[in-house]
Amino acid sequence: MSHQFARWAATRSVLLRLLFALPAAILSGCSSDSYRLFHPVGPVAFAEWRFTLIDVGVMMLIILPVTFMIGLFVWRYRKGRNATYDPSWSHSLGLELLMWGVPFVVVIFLGYNSYKSTMLVNPYGPGALNLTNKADEPLQVDVVTTDWQWVFIYPQQNIATIDDLVVPQGRPVRLRLTSTSVTNDFYIPEVAPMIDVMPGMRTMDAFQVNHPGDYEGFSADFSGAGFSWMQFSTRIVPPADFDKWVAQTQASPQQLSYTQFTKLAVPTVNVGAKPEYFSHVAPGLFDSVYTAAQQGVVYPVPEDVAIPAGTTDYTQGKNGTN
Repeated sequence: MSHQFARWAATRSVLLRLLFALPAAILSGCSSDSYRLFHPVGPVAFAEWRFTLIDVGVMMLIILPVTFMIGLFVWRYRKGRNATYDPSWSHSLGLELLMWGVPFVVVIFLGYNSYKSTMLVNPYGPGALNLTNKADEPLQVDVVTTDWQWVFIYPQQNIATIDDLVVPQGRPVRLRLTSTSVTNDFYIPEVAPMIDVMPGMRTMDAFQVNHPGDYEGFSADFSGAGFSWMQFSTRIVPPADFDKWVAQTQASPQQLSYTQFTKLAVPTVNVGAKPEYFSHVAPGLFDSVYTAAQQGVVYPVPEDVAIPAGTTDYTQGKNGTN
């Protein structure tokens, strides 16, 4: 019997080592392109990642011992082992405290942790933009989704872009979001949390990145034929470069009136997320789009809308990455 137990102990040790080594091996092979969620930048993304790790770690403290005990009991009380059976046993205070007390404490901790993390990154409160104690005034960007493009409006700078979000490093960014037709999800995995963008409704998001970088955002909610190409660039640039970019965009010959916007809102498949830039944005354009959706304004999909010829990869992003 002692020989069997020693063999089982050795096998168990190997299995446990493999169990703990597997996640490390998987994550060590994760590049920033393949698993962007594992490479957060900015205080909001870091806060979400930190609390996610805490929640997963606490839950694994329950899952792993329970999984181990199931295997242990199956082996120990198998039919061929003739384990001791006590039909008179009915109660154990220690087991009762363990089975009910530990889950109770874990649920309380996870509940508190979830509440704390939600309030910390809540874009409707001040916490999401106060994580780094920056005194800079937030940059306001209004986001409108069409079928199937992203329109970014900078009301303070009186400019707008299609599929190109440019913000200065180190400055908090506050987003207002709405849609012309169907629901989309705004998501930049490394930078900003996912949030719904809905027609006739206004939602908010916020983020901040303290160093330059290029990231890809996209819609995480299926919305029709052009959904696979509904990506946008997210460029974090030094403040001086941002000012230069604003000046260049303000000189664009294209202007974005509400009439021009209604043309942009016609369903369009923008393969490669080709950007466009506009100056002299109509005052209150975001509110006009929001009000129009509430009043039932729709933009039917043209019968001749089609995927451009030569496009074969229906999941390819603007940078050639899925």
